Amino acid sequence: ANYGPNPICKGCLSCSKDNGCIRCQHKLFFFLRREGMRQFGECLHSCPAGYYGLRTPDMNRCSRCRIENCDSCFSRDFCTKCKTGFYSHRGRCFRGCPAGFAALEELMECVEGCEVGQWSEWGTCSRNNKTCGFKWGLETRTRQIVKKPAKDTIPCPTIAESRRCKMPMRHCPGGKWRRPAKTKDKKKKKKNLMERAQKQHSIFLATDKTSQ
Repeated sequence: ANYGPNPICKGCLSCSKDNGCIRCQHKLFFFLRREGMRQFGECLHSCPAGYYGLRTPDMNRCSRCRIENCDSCFSRDFCTKCKTGFYSHRGRCFRGCPAGFAALEELMECVEGCEVGQWSEWGTCSRNNKTCGFKWGLETRTRQIVKKPAKDTIPCPTIAESRRCKMPMRHCPGGKWRRPAKTKDKKKKKKNLMERAQKQHSIFLATDKTSQ
């Protein structure tokens, strides 16, 4: 059918002036476009965003993508392009990547991330490689990298961490106990004050004798 200036009938096997294409030529996809209350058929080489091409013996059609937050899909169950702000992962769209996967920002895809093992138990509390002689020390725990990421740009989570701990033995067995530095400083200050007071007292006595 030829309807002259009516461009909506392009590629049609049968066409209506009011409803556009009813059947499409071989290899083209039938797409039912809606505008308000009106709908009309078009024959397209590829389906628009939000639709995928479904080929059937009867007629090829454009079917809507039913995947949430998907802009373009390959089939009913596989999204090829997600909406802005969503990451593509195994044909689905996510706000954030699932556990074990890392976000590749330039492609907005989730790729296999760095996999680490379980944390070890906390190590011995020590300070300066000593387990006694101090009140406070540090204890450390670690975990191993089980699987390296597919991309070198994806960082692994921390594999070692430390925390402050109280030593079970403040004084080393058989060692000479030393007074903490703070106590020493206090005694030294007190001694200096005493010496200064005695000196001032001696000067006062000497001055008092002279005046007599």
